[in-house]
Amino acid sequence: MSADCFCTHFCFIIKCLEVLTISKQELQINEEIRDKEVLVIDADGTKLGVLSAKEAQKIAFEKDLDLVKIAPQATPPVCRIMDYGKYCFEQAKREKEAKKNQKVVSIKEIRMFSTIDTHDFETKVNQAVKFLQGGDKLKVSVRFRKRAIAHPQLGEELLERFKEAVSAVGTVEKPAKMEGRSIVMFVSPKAAK
Repeated sequence: MSADCFCTHFCFIIKCLEVLTISKQELQINEEIRDKEVLVIDADGTKLGVLSAKEAQKIAFEKDLDLVKIAPQATPPVCRIMDYGKYCFEQAKREKEAKKNQKVVSIKEIRMFSTIDTHDFETKVNQAVKFLQGGDKLKVSVRFRKRAIAHPQLGEELLERFKEAVSAVGTVEKPAKMEGRSIVMFVSPKAAK
């Protein structure tokens, strides 16, 4: 192997190790494998049997591939002869695809006071319906000002009205609960049919 080829190969392995660090996998390759005997699987998936680590590395280098320990907890550890750079690339591609398909559910908050007016309440309900139709969860809170804290039943009644108003698009995930000077309720969107 020439010096340029070795340097390029080494730099590529460093990049792959960075990708593996991101994916929280620690795979040992080539000289990092210190076990006496390993079960070797060839690049095409055939078992070569139990070999010494040196012999397995020699076979891998003859095929211009890498020896990768894929199951360190097995007895003897399982190693596969593969193109490590290609494996890293495919792994990163799979992770990127999984991240792209992942839906992030955000929690939107609707705040009201216990003395809210009718029109303001309807506006809050309309906004909540938009959030729920968009697939977001809601945290609905009723805050008590000054001496209104002496009448928590007003907040409970307000949340009950709110729950009925959004019942077509959402269901209560966590019922109303007093937290400090507020009553909080969580609403999640109904599953699409």
